[in-house]
Amino acid sequence: MTTQSYGSVQQKIARQTLSVPVQSSLYISLLALTLWTVYFTTYPAIHDKVHSLRHHTALVSCH
Repeated sequence: MTTQSYGSVQQKIARQTLSVPVQSSLYISLLALTLWTVYFTTYPAIHDKVHSLRHHTALVSCH
């Protein structure tokens, strides 16, 4: 009986985590975190590469 209930719990978790809304929200969160990191970094190598992008998008003023 424990094996069957454990299997059904695993199936519920798999259905939930593989659902399209969960995957899309995780993807959007990862994309937002990546953009946030790129826009607000002070690391010179990355900052220099995206400097003009920051000015053209008018999202971040860096001066």
